[in-house]
Amino acid sequence: MESIIERKEIQDSIEKIREADILVGIPSYNNAGTIGHVVRAVQTGLAKYFPDMKSVLVNSDGGSNDGTMEVVQNTAVDDFQSILFTHRVSPFFKIATPYHGIPGKGSAFRTIFEIARALGSKACAVLDSDLRSITPEWIELLIKPVIESDFDYVAPLYHRHKYDGTITNSIVYPLTRALYGKRIRQPIGGDFGFSGRLADFFLSKDVWETDVARYGIDIWMTTTAVANNFKVCQSFLGAKIHDPKDPGADLSAMLFQVVGSTFDLMETYTEVWKEVGGSQDVPAFGFQYAVGLDPVSVNLDRMIEKFSLGIRELSDMWSTFIPQDIIRFLQNTEDLQKSEFHIPDEIWVDIIYSFALAAHEKVLNKEHLLKSLTPLYIGKVASFVTENWECSADEVEEKINRLCITFEKKKKLLIERWS
Repeated sequence: MESIIERKEIQDSIEKIREADILVGIPSYNNAGTIGHVVRAVQTGLAKYFPDMKSVLVNSDGGSNDGTMEVVQNTAVDDFQSILFTHRVSPFFKIATPYHGIPGKGSAFRTIFEIARALGSKACAVLDSDLRSITPEWIELLIKPVIESDFDYVAPLYHRHKYDGTITNSIVYPLTRALYGKRIRQPIGGDFGFSGRLADFFLSKDVWETDVARYGIDIWMTTTAVANNFKVCQSFLGAKIHDPKDPGADLSAMLFQVVGSTFDLMETYTEVWKEVGGSQDVPAFGFQYAVGLDPVSVNLDRMIEKFSLGIRELSDMWSTFIPQDIIRFLQNTEDLQKSEFHIPDEIWVDIIYSFALAAHEKVLNKEHLLKSLTPLYIGKVASFVTENWECSADEVEEKINRLCITFEKKKKLLIERWS
């Protein structure tokens, strides 16, 4: 596939700009309604916090037909006095271009990385195009640790509703923390800062024709940075409010994508995670404060019903790779009242590690295997909801921390069984 840099209109833009200290990338697909707000926040943040640095915004678009790229080109902050800023501002450039290759966020990021390399950018950030809660301060918080403190990777830290982000809370965060030993709270957050040298390193990896380019880029970036000993931190950005996801979207497909990518990375970095024990905090930037959050509705009866149906239909298949005592425990939950419904952390960790081992040993077709995790995941979320109905955000966070510690303690058994 031709490099984005080889296309004439991109070459012309790069020759005109020549070099840029900072590059901010926004991947998009039909986000005309929200991307203008993101562009204004980016331009304001760059003017306010990095006025002496030459900056470029790159919109890498997946073929929008709603005028997204035109919105990017036509959006600008012209009146800097309105944001209480009166100093001279260095030039700000924009490139809006369709990306080529496999449809997906990873292909959009590849375009951003390539333009960053061509312009010799020292610091970069990528931001979701449907953000409603972004402020100019996000730009400072994602970029400044790279420029002033020599960090290579800045992960986002958000406050989220206690029932939001449950794939992250129950699987991705505890698993990646136990594997690689870094407490990066939002490893698939979507908004990141990184150094030019890390962008170069990302481009050197042969993943751009794989599932990473489709849907695994966030967890791949985080894991690649940590596993290769780049200097990582996180910045508190407040609340993340964005366009609601399609409620009809297939949850099993989402689990397959996110958990499948995490398991694939376990194969890539086996020799790294086998040597890691326990976990440690990473530096955190930003002033943490309480934020108002949109409520998240849950239908507990429906969740337990889907879990029970999965137990009846899939137990025989799970028995080929999940220990029998856990299968018996799951089957016995059918007799519980809703208020008693509970999946202990120890059981849950054994389930996730059993799925990881089954994927490693290719016990079943990977997609069938991971989609069969769906009813178990729904059951774990139902258990989480019943246990935390009266709990504050801080109490919930402490329970998630205890789940992480259980993943860390049981990791020895995973290593022993990983042939």
